[in-house]
Amino acid sequence: MPIHIKAIKIAALLLVLSLLGSTLCAEILIPMDRSQRNHLKAYGIAFQGLKDQLVVRWLLNYRGGSFLMPSTPEIIASCNIRGVSYETISSAQVAALYQEIQEANMEAVTLEKEPKIAVYIPPNTLPWDDAVSMALQYAEIEYDRLWDDEVLTGKLNDYDWLHLHHEDFTGQYGKFYGSYRHTEWYQTDVRVNEAMAAKHGYDKVWQLKHDVAYKIREFVSSGGFLFAMCGATDTIDIALAARGIDVVDALIDGDGIEPDYQSRLNYDMTFAFENFKLKTNPFEYEFSDIDASDYSKMRGAEGDYFQLFDFSAKYDPVPTMLTQCHTNIVNGFMGQTTSFFRDKVKKSVIILAEVPNQSDVKYIHGNLGKGTFTFFGGHDPEDYQHMVGDPETILDLHKNSPGYRLILNNILFPAAEKKKLKT
Repeated sequence: MPIHIKAIKIAALLLVLSLLGSTLCAEILIPMDRSQRNHLKAYGIAFQGLKDQLVVRWLLNYRGGSFLMPSTPEIIASCNIRGVSYETISSAQVAALYQEIQEANMEAVTLEKEPKIAVYIPPNTLPWDDAVSMALQYAEIEYDRLWDDEVLTGKLNDYDWLHLHHEDFTGQYGKFYGSYRHTEWYQTDVRVNEAMAAKHGYDKVWQLKHDVAYKIREFVSSGGFLFAMCGATDTIDIALAARGIDVVDALIDGDGIEPDYQSRLNYDMTFAFENFKLKTNPFEYEFSDIDASDYSKMRGAEGDYFQLFDFSAKYDPVPTMLTQCHTNIVNGFMGQTTSFFRDKVKKSVIILAEVPNQSDVKYIHGNLGKGTFTFFGGHDPEDYQHMVGDPETILDLHKNSPGYRLILNNILFPAAEKKKLKT
């Protein structure tokens, strides 16, 4: 065979092998910019990759916080079934992608393993009454439910990440006394909580809740990840600051408030807030002066929005993870606790999102001991003013919800490689 023909055949064979190698080494990119058909279920695909022990990388600030992982038949099938957009890319394209990330305000964070997730939620709560539970179910991410029994008996040690349902840790039943005390659901809530307090030897529900709040604080201090929305954000800090002090009106618990309660509050025990004043009137639908719900009502649905801050992916990976989104302007939404007055937020706490030109902030993050906490104001990102008894939000109608994306960022955040979480 002539040498030149042999050389051509060898070159052709090398080209075929090269192309085959590129195919075998193909990865899939799950874009999280506006091209993504279903942002929320994309997080579930990332979790499936972790569960399948694949190397999953979260590409911070790259196309809205995209995911990169090996291409497997199982992952491809799941994307197709769940309606998640993906792109198959070669090793050469992956190399070019990493070069782009290296040269810009981007970072590739390796996700190590799926976190063990728990949601603190009362047994008598409607299944659609919590945005995080709905987000987890829709994204097809596994989680366990727990409540006071599990917290007080040390079960939190079995989990990495805990979400607080919009619980009232002050023991005042959400301060719904004024409007709903004659309803069956309110009376059931009182009975369930009183039975739980009696089971654990407490005379008052507020005493039980104060100790539950303290156990949750210990969980975070030991390395746990805490996420809370709505009324759980400020009431857990009120419970921690007022631990052991009766700040519950006689109409709620049968005896009076301790007269010197305000001067005895210990702000050193709280996660995020300080220098707040309590509101103890049982007919006032407010716990303290932390919450800026009235300001939100003044803005109205049309003018209510908040803005995510832009962080350095290489130097501030944690807040960058928590703010990944396909837009930095997010529609506002109310809750019992809608947002937080800036002057009540501790200086050590990172503000992740603010309401422009206002005195309140929406989304905050901080460290306590070896763990972290993230508080997000509002009840349901796709229900502007959720009322008791309102129908559930159908997330299949909100597949690209920026507000729900922020919730799912928090669920994925504990999976990141530990050296990134310490920066």
